[in-house]
This record gives sequence, C-alpha cells and structure tokens, in this order.
Amino acid sequence: MSMEQKMKSIWTSRFISAAIIQGALITILTLYFLIGQIFWLKPEPSRVVAFGSAGQWFTVGYLTYLIIGVIGVAVTALFYHYIEDLMGKKFTGISNLLAWIHLILMNVGVVGASGLMIIGGYLAGAAMLPPEVGGKGWNPGQVHVNIFYSIPLGYPFWISVFLMLLIIGVVSGWLGYVITWRKRSETS
Repeated sequence: MSMEQKMKSIWTSRFISAAIIQGALITILTLYFLIGQIFWLKPEPSRVVAFGSAGQWFTVGYLTYLIIGVIGVAVTALFYHYIEDLMGKKFTGISNLLAWIHLILMNVGVVGASGLMIIGGYLAGAAMLPPEVGGKGWNPGQVHVNIFYSIPLGYPFWISVFLMLLIIGVVSGWLGYVITWRKRSETS
C-alpha cells in the first residue's frame, strides 16, 4: 500500500464522531419530548408547536439542531476528508489549531443556540396556551418579560452569543481549509 492509501483523516474522524454524538443527543431529546408528551409534559409539545407564536422558537431550535448540529457537522467531515485523504495534505500548525477551533466552537455554538431556542420556545409557547390545556394564557408581553428575559440578559442575548461562537468556529475552519489547501501535498 502506498503512503496515500494508508493516510487516514484525523479531522474526518473527529467531525464524524461529533456528528454521531450530536445525533445521539437529538435522539435522546426527541425521545424525551415524545415520551413526555404522553406522561409528564403539560402542555404537550405538540400543542406548543401547533399553536405557533412563541412556540416557533422551539421548532426553529429543533430544526437548527438537526440541520447544523447533525447534518452540518457530518457534511463538514467530507471537507476534511477531501483535503486530508484525497488531496494528501495534513492540517498542521495554525491550520490544525483552526480545525480545533472549528470543531469545538461549531459544536458548542449549535448546542447552545438551538438548546436555548428549544427550551425558551417550549416554555414561552406553553405559557401562551390557554389554562384549559395546561398553559397560563399569557400574552406576548408577559411571555417576553417572564420567560425570554427571565435569565440574565435574556434568551436572545445568549442565543446570539452562541451563534457568534458557531460563526467563529465555521470561519476558523474555512481559514484552516484555505491554508491547508494551498500547502504542498505530503505525498508529492
């Protein structure tokens, strides 16, 4: 076997592992909501989603987690595979550091932002539902004061912070790709 055939992408493995972990987390979360729907979550998550309004944060957070946290992280592994395995280039020095920043901040950012959207959206949507179905019958003003701004600086601020971490991670990864792409091949 040639050196090129033996080369394994370290970063592909790391991002695939992260995607598997993210997939497991969303599976656990989904099971929590599905089983909770039947036994302990009142009002039920399906009512929060169907009602819309502030509950849309729940839906957007859940979909964001699926798209970026699971699918996006897995697809990112393909970029690393292409550069390391197919082009025969390694991430070293600054590009290796940028890949670490990419891995950590992308995953922390998506978990934090989407997690806060899911929690805040469920709590806010549930509070807006009528008391007859387990809600509080709150109006949008009450929801914003009592839920979205119930944590220091409010949910929107912290969601923005996590989104910024996500963006810094992705941009770092892009810079690492460009630096590594421009290197001479390790096999040439």
